[in-house]
Amino acid sequence: MVLDSRFLRLWCGATASGLATWSLPFVLGLAVLERELTATALGVVLAARTVGFLLAVPVAGVLADRYSRRAVVLWAGLAAAAASPVIALGLGRSTALMAAAAVVVGAGQGACRPAFQALTAEVVAAADRQRANAAMTMAVRVTSLVAPGATALLAVVAGVWALLIGTGALWLVTGLLPPSGRAGPARVDSRFDFAGDFREGVREARKHPWFLAGLGALTAVIATGYSATGVALPLVSRDDYGSEFVLAAASTGYTAGALAGGLLMSRWKPVRQGWVAMAGLAAYGLAPLSLVLPTAPIVVVAAYVAAGIGIEVFNVPWFTAIQHEVAPDKIARVSSLDFLLSYGLAPLGLVVMAPAIEWCGAPAVLLLCALICFAAPAAAALHPSSRTLSVNGACR
Repeated sequence: MVLDSRFLRLWCGATASGLATWSLPFVLGLAVLERELTATALGVVLAARTVGFLLAVPVAGVLADRYSRRAVVLWAGLAAAAASPVIALGLGRSTALMAAAAVVVGAGQGACRPAFQALTAEVVAAADRQRANAAMTMAVRVTSLVAPGATALLAVVAGVWALLIGTGALWLVTGLLPPSGRAGPARVDSRFDFAGDFREGVREARKHPWFLAGLGALTAVIATGYSATGVALPLVSRDDYGSEFVLAAASTGYTAGALAGGLLMSRWKPVRQGWVAMAGLAAYGLAPLSLVLPTAPIVVVAAYVAAGIGIEVFNVPWFTAIQHEVAPDKIARVSSLDFLLSYGLAPLGLVVMAPAIEWCGAPAVLLLCALICFAAPAAAALHPSSRTLSVNGACR
């Protein structure tokens, strides 16, 4: 794929949104360390951002299918850019003000996700979309590596207030840089009906059994495996290994594996891509499984590397299939269902996981979550359309 200027602008806009998204928790964490913000207030602000994300995702899916996807990205980026300085203004003064602004930032983040998915389908030719999606997912992984270190480095020369303004600048880039899609507005000929339009998206999703099966598997893996490892890895690193080394090494290994997986999928188009994708998703079960019993640190890190590779072996064909198989005027709504269910249930998993580990013990919970991570994608792969992520069974 030749990266033309249109895709490059889209990629840079998505990367800027990723940097802004990943940077905010670390910037606010620095504020806690500098005693400008309490740990409780930090939790409130980050929770408010999640609420904004979940509220905006379905609305943005409808708007991006009815009107211009480019316009949705523009207004989402501008809203988040305007709200970021308000978070800085409330720092040390008003947690309520910070939380209200965080809702808007989260809404900007949530609105961008389905709009970017649909805009990619407009900007990139069908034959090049797998490579484009690989490039987009790799950008997410790079930002997750770069954002913490860059934030810490910039904190040496700039205060928390200036860094928060900087996240606003990144959101401004997100809104202004991406190009317009070739398709133009999808629907402008009927009265706006959010509920009706959203139900239309649900009906479209139901036409694709592979999507329903894959989304169920993805939701199960995120709600159990992601949540369990998010809670258990720091505890295991501290209690079984006596330091934060395993925590840092496993987290870095996961991101490095994801980058390798994205690079692999930019070149490889397997014939039975659905089965390969489900196998990649199931690989996340290795992460909780590696924490069940004390073992050599290299085993834990290797499991996280494999999980990282696997998640991108799933993500890239998954996003490409949605863009290829779903009706063009419903891509954003179907994508919003994806993000709403898979990521929306993750906070619930985190809420349940800590008391479950306390009551039942980490090994039992981790083993159960690992089994779910293996079983859910395997069950999803049983439907015939899951073989190629296509209702008609055609291999792309």
